[in-house]
Amino acid sequence: MNSHELLMVKGRILDAQRVLVISHIRPDGDAIGSLLGLGLALMDIGKDVTMVSEDGTPACYKHLPDHELVVKRPEGEYDLIVVVDCSDLSRTGKALKGYAQPDLNIDHHVTNLYYAKMNLVDPSAVATAEMLAEYLPQWGMTITHAIADVLLTGMITDTLGFRTSNVTPSALRIAASLMEMGANLSDLYNLALKNKSYEAMRLWGSGLSNLERNGPLVWTSLSLVDRLAAGYSGRDDADLINVLSSIDGALISIIFVEQPNHSVKVSWRAQQGVDISQIALQFGGGGHPAAAGAELDGSLESVRNKVLEETYKLLEIHTPLHI
Repeated sequence: MNSHELLMVKGRILDAQRVLVISHIRPDGDAIGSLLGLGLALMDIGKDVTMVSEDGTPACYKHLPDHELVVKRPEGEYDLIVVVDCSDLSRTGKALKGYAQPDLNIDHHVTNLYYAKMNLVDPSAVATAEMLAEYLPQWGMTITHAIADVLLTGMITDTLGFRTSNVTPSALRIAASLMEMGANLSDLYNLALKNKSYEAMRLWGSGLSNLERNGPLVWTSLSLVDRLAAGYSGRDDADLINVLSSIDGALISIIFVEQPNHSVKVSWRAQQGVDISQIALQFGGGGHPAAAGAELDGSLESVRNKVLEETYKLLEIHTPLHI
């Protein structure tokens, strides 16, 4: 971002008193980390801040400082509305219904739709949390120990522990600076990525039992019955998609998660050189070349068939499939 844009944003932030910060439904580590990071920094300079995620804070991130300040609905009027880590305004769910166009969009997804009055979008960043770690001091805000914890969590989760192909020397330097401010990389990694609940492991068992493969494409499905049997309370895949992406020889991995509102959450992962972001965008979602998602209306079977058909078309560009 150029200095003029950042200066304009700083002025807008300083002028505001009551600020709404919101991120996307079914928040991941970067969404929660960015939400808390910006929200806590704004509170520290005296702003009246409401931090919103329609689904609240997932259980796997309730170790983060001040997570209980995240609420599911905004109330009243705001001087400034900021959306973080969200490529498409519809992904905020129903929380912004009745509110005006957001003032500021801070994001790193290549599929971002530039929906706010001011858009700070940097697809070269590994996480929105990385952007905030760089911007907050430029906006006159201090990165405290708590803010360092949540921002480093955002970077860790979006890079799978700094193992994704988009990790840069700059990102590692920013991560190191957050560690110097008190964030413990090892502890945050274990809490966000390694530790799993018993119920999540049972859900993984169902997903792995349903695993299918066609050449370089692997996929599995998780039904509402699977989730009930596992006793898993979330509406996500408990990060099983990141396990599928490690299968040897798989160029693309997909997981289909049935939702209670007759829709299906779809997550794609791809190896370097295969861009699945445009498929997700085609289905109303978005993301990155190597990691993307969407939510489609329909039954588990109908959505699966539709998505696999389009994904096959992409894979045929890279390698012949036996269909």
